[in-house]
Amino acid sequence: MKDLRKYVAEFIGTFVLVLVACGTAVAIGCDVQGGYLAVAGAFGLVIVAMAYSIGNISGCHINPAVSIAMLVSKKMNVKDFCCYVIAQCLGAIAGAALLGVLFGFDCGFGANALQKLGEVQVTPTQGFIAEVVLTCIFVLAILGVTSREAFSKVAGLVIGGTLTLVHLLGIALTGTSVNPARSLGPAIFAGGDALSQVWIFILAPLVGGILAALIWMFLDKKDPEPKKSNNKKR
Repeated sequence: MKDLRKYVAEFIGTFVLVLVACGTAVAIGCDVQGGYLAVAGAFGLVIVAMAYSIGNISGCHINPAVSIAMLVSKKMNVKDFCCYVIAQCLGAIAGAALLGVLFGFDCGFGANALQKLGEVQVTPTQGFIAEVVLTCIFVLAILGVTSREAFSKVAGLVIGGTLTLVHLLGIALTGTSVNPARSLGPAIFAGGDALSQVWIFILAPLVGGILAALIWMFLDKKDPEPKKSNNKKR
């Protein structure tokens, strides 16, 4: 029963993320004045809200990239990882489906796709690198702030703030994924470029999550205690 509650919490958290944050992108858009800030803030605020509501139940991953980092850093087992990812993807799909009901199934769903910088199209390589780096930054912040009990009261604020931060840069490049489930759900309903390019927004964040875990394991590694000499003074 405890495990089931964790998986349901991950489903709910990812559902809310897609419904509210992607829904903000649908309702406001990034092209209007202040749109970038509103959408970036929506993603960050959802994470803050979910961290303080379901964080004590599941850890509030609501992101396969976070879960794979926890798996690599040995903070969760394979069974939980698989069930978390399934729950996250189903939650994202359900959230996107409700967006379609509310705004119409031609609303775009706040889906990720490679953007244009002026007249220049962002390439798959550029998009992939951006997603790896931005995910690594985001997940590294999560690993750092959740590794110390002293940070527990502010962890949700730090994580939400970091997600807002990476969105401010990433929206212009890819729409910012850093979360395979968040990209998969909307892409299924949006189709087009969002679906054909979804592999970037699944694979790159997973690579970024693994990279963040490896970096954190190196940085957080404790140096061995120096051996005491057994030589006795004569």
